[in-house]
Amino acid sequence: MAAHDNHQTPAHAAGGEGHGSVKSYLIGFVLAVVLTVIPFAIVMSGGFSRTVAIAAISILGVLQILVHLKFFLHMDNSSEQRWNVSAFAFTVLVIAIIVAGSLWILYNMNRHMM
Repeated sequence: MAAHDNHQTPAHAAGGEGHGSVKSYLIGFVLAVVLTVIPFAIVMSGGFSRTVAIAAISILGVLQILVHLKFFLHMDNSSEQRWNVSAFAFTVLVIAIIVAGSLWILYNMNRHMM
């Protein structure tokens, strides 16, 4: 028996990320489909004001992001996921700074050039 044969395959990968069950993937898929169909129905029905439609689509978009993070990327509050959540939060912060800074620069350029 070789020395490497006595190692067992861990349930989680080296980075602490686990794999979901078929049930969790199906729940995530159904939620993602529902959260996609509702905004299409809001727009296609035409029964909502523009402000209500934009607010509803934005809220449903954020909910869909959370569904994807939970059910497909398996991010949660467990200790194994702490580094992944920290890296994700830092990425969101950097993107928010870049987008807000770009909008601020464009607004000021437009204001001072016109």
